[in-house]
Amino acid sequence: MSEQRTLTDRRTDGGGKPDGAVVRDGLGVGVAVGLSGFAFGVTSAGSGLTLAQTCALSLLVFTGASQFALVGALAAGGSPLTAAAGAFFLGVRNAFYGLRLSQLLRLTRAVRPFAAQWVIDETAAVALAQPTRRSARIGFLVTGLSLYVLWNLTTLLGGLGAEAIGDTDAWGLDAAGPAVFLALLAPMLTSTTERAVAGLAVVLGLGLLPVLPAGVPVLVAALAAPAVLCAHGRRRADVRKEER
Repeated sequence: MSEQRTLTDRRTDGGGKPDGAVVRDGLGVGVAVGLSGFAFGVTSAGSGLTLAQTCALSLLVFTGASQFALVGALAAGGSPLTAAAGAFFLGVRNAFYGLRLSQLLRLTRAVRPFAAQWVIDETAAVALAQPTRRSARIGFLVTGLSLYVLWNLTTLLGGLGAEAIGDTDAWGLDAAGPAVFLALLAPMLTSTTERAVAGLAVVLGLGLLPVLPAGVPVLVAALAAPAVLCAHGRRRADVRKEER
């Protein structure tokens, strides 16, 4: 009970990071990830989508992993339904971010529908890393705004420049987006369980690529989390039995 009160006080009272430091954190993430929108624009155009469709995905969907999964599956010859399903299930995680952020940010009802568009990996990571509600709001706003503007701008530039680049597969630009997300994710994998989930997901995703239709390996890789957690729970249960 006392720990919960301490956390609540920390989230609402002062004593957090200086606003300037939070702004720098948000801009750093926003710029670093936003630039990879160029790779998405090129990859999307190379998969057969029009410039309008490419820009609409970034404006309306605005979740890089799902966008890359969608155009990647289409480029590999997958059906639109399978590609959309893979993108959808990757995007479901944002709903869980939203549940946590709604409690932390406590935004007004008028603002929530607009803020929901910015609930993604990067904004959640920056906001949840802050010690107070004020700094969390600043981090969320700066990260979301900078990333949304830059991602859509570079998507447009990538779509326009796709013809000049030529064969996008030869440049390997389709790997740029996932590489950026991997670089952001890797430092967050601090526990053995988290590393095990990530490792098993990679094995499932890459191992099933040659045998399953495009887009399906991504869905199967999502089973890594419950599989590892189940094994971890059984191991802890066995240890407790031995201790008794």
